[in-house]
Amino acid sequence: MTKQQLQPHQLILTLVSSIYIWALLAFEHFNGGVVSHHLLNQADLPAISNWWGALIMPVLSWFLLGRIYRRVHQAYPAGVLGAFACAVLFGVLISVLFLQGREQVLSQLMLSLPLLALFFPLYRAEFLLGFVLAMSYTFGVLLPTAFGCLILLMAVLMYKVVRPVLLYLFDLLTGGKKATG
Repeated sequence: MTKQQLQPHQLILTLVSSIYIWALLAFEHFNGGVVSHHLLNQADLPAISNWWGALIMPVLSWFLLGRIYRRVHQAYPAGVLGAFACAVLFGVLISVLFLQGREQVLSQLMLSLPLLALFFPLYRAEFLLGFVLAMSYTFGVLLPTAFGCLILLMAVLMYKVVRPVLLYLFDLLTGGKKATG
């Protein structure tokens, strides 16, 4: 597909994600006020209002969808949709565990990310978009975006640096690659 054919998809999906956030903010506004979240859930640290999501989500969605389309050159490949769905499920699970006060399980889940990053390219845009959309109901948009960017950096290092080194060492230990000469 050409860029002109993909741009309407990008616009529609950006509008859908934006409407989701705007509806959530409207619901919060009319039901007790828009929530603010303290950094690291510590009352002595600054609070960030969910109102920032009204600006961040449209920009983030447009940017990430553009990255996805540039990489895959088609509208909805199954791998992208599957990765997005997995990220949504992961974000929902984190949100539910946080709301239930299950910090022990939550910390174990977060510690699984470096291991998952060895096997899956968690640094891709569809993972970040799904993660942020899923967690925005509980944490707003800004905190999941910042946290997701940190995860993204860790995932790039694990997948592009640590993984090749481990695969090389595995090949050396198992005699997988023979020298020709």
